[in-house]
Amino acid sequence: MGPSTPALSSSLEQLTEACRGCRRCGLADGRLHVVVSRGNPAARLMVIGEGPGAQEDASGLPFVGRAGQLLDQMLASVAIDSNRDAYICNVVKCRPPGNRKPTVLEIAACRPWLEQQVRLVNPAVVLLAGASALEGVLGIKGGITRLRGQWRQGERDPLAGRWLMPILHPSYLLRNPSREQGSPKWLTWHDLQDVRRRLNQLESGS
Repeated sequence: MGPSTPALSSSLEQLTEACRGCRRCGLADGRLHVVVSRGNPAARLMVIGEGPGAQEDASGLPFVGRAGQLLDQMLASVAIDSNRDAYICNVVKCRPPGNRKPTVLEIAACRPWLEQQVRLVNPAVVLLAGASALEGVLGIKGGITRLRGQWRQGERDPLAGRWLMPILHPSYLLRNPSREQGSPKWLTWHDLQDVRRRLNQLESGS
């Protein structure tokens, strides 16, 4: 486990306040809210997505639109409650205009906040939802369809010793709703079953 809950909560509140004052990149100019996180900061699982959309920018919470609802449903299908069993955040904390992908410079400007979140939450397992998360966390451009579902172990601080898995972004699954065998949604469900098994192993100490 990470730090005690009161200390962890205090540290994350300080991080949130610092993020609210951040102007490291131009995304700050168009935001309504800085979108830092939702879920349980003491969870063993961290989910990292791309960046806020319109509903996230309006609410100040990540993954609350249609893609977020699908993420919640898919996690629930493998007995992971997104509010109790996961801590959810993004590689950038402010909405890119028109929901475009964040740029390399924007991701780099926001990376210190994400690294601080990883250190504070101290997850054992990290899900990288989509290509921007894969690039923002591991520096790997493209290849999400090839790399999804493959476990990787973090090598450098703050990822050292953590289990990481890239998965397809829920917004991609919304555009590809088929559940037939071999479909993106079917593959992602099997990836999440593997994540559930990994969490069970860690919890049992095996």
